[in-house]
Amino acid sequence: MNTRDEPQMKLILPLLVAACLLTVVLAIGIGPVSVHPLTVAKIVLGKVSFLEAYIPVDWTRLDENIVWTLRLPRVLLGMIVGASLAVTGVAMQALVRNALADPFLLGVSSGAAAAATLGMLFGVFAFLGRYALPLSAFLGAAATITIVYAISRVKGKIHITQLLLSGVVAALIMDAITNIITLSAPNALGLHNAAFWMSGSLAGAQWGYLTVPLIVMVCCMTALLLLYRSLNALLLGDETAGTLGFNVGRLQKLLVLIASLLAGVTIAMSGAIGFVGLMVPHLTRILVGSNHKHVLPVSALLGGLLVVWTDVAARMVIAPQELPIGLLTSLIGGPFFIWLLKRRTKG
Repeated sequence: MNTRDEPQMKLILPLLVAACLLTVVLAIGIGPVSVHPLTVAKIVLGKVSFLEAYIPVDWTRLDENIVWTLRLPRVLLGMIVGASLAVTGVAMQALVRNALADPFLLGVSSGAAAAATLGMLFGVFAFLGRYALPLSAFLGAAATITIVYAISRVKGKIHITQLLLSGVVAALIMDAITNIITLSAPNALGLHNAAFWMSGSLAGAQWGYLTVPLIVMVCCMTALLLLYRSLNALLLGDETAGTLGFNVGRLQKLLVLIASLLAGVTIAMSGAIGFVGLMVPHLTRILVGSNHKHVLPVSALLGGLLVVWTDVAARMVIAPQELPIGLLTSLIGGPFFIWLLKRRTKG
């Protein structure tokens, strides 16, 4: 590890954390009905039990509903989703040792879309109640990754090439199923809602939706940070990692489990928001190098910032209507990613 990275991280991490806190306050206030950042801060702090007595109530009930009920859960979900997608991208790129890997490489997004559209258009999962959409999407993602994992096992070990190929095939099959479902849609409104969800959106954010993705993200992030030396070794190749004393087979299975769990839960909450898991790890490595001890936390923070501000743009571009986030991340991220590649090539 380059010893120069440590002072750099001592500067970058606090700056990113401060940027995230500032982003939460500013992003909550931006919308068709704007709320002053100071009012946002007072409302949020006023909900903290030991600070409540010290915050004078000088805001309207409308402001409180906008900030606390509508926008704060949405912004926090954006932070969690962005962090999860970025961390999943880091894990997938280490697993397959391919810079083009992203969170949806194993077909989880296609499986989630097939199950979610089946539920939205035909009410198959209506018995799951208010959580029918995220639960059905997660079930579809879990079923797909289970099939891909079973196909990719060769003599008890994961064969990386077979894993990638089976992921591509599973995605194609699930996409075909999704197209059959949408072509059979009984009404245009349901078809529009399904298409909007599949393009990625935080519009359905609620406080009740935050707990599970937050717990999953924190647990998976912790596990990956504990394994950062193994991830660094894996980039050198399976044989080299094995020579250094790491159990490559067990590490690969763990990475598949972590990446699939993160991607499945994230897609269930927000739909498929593309390009974040591909672009953010690259940008992070330009900033802090390739050591996963640094790449993981910085990627998580950058991913959260990217998704939240993209969501703000999605809400404001054609307000009071909104665009799917996935469309904007691709439109903005694609050219930016090409610029980064050309910049690195010239360097």
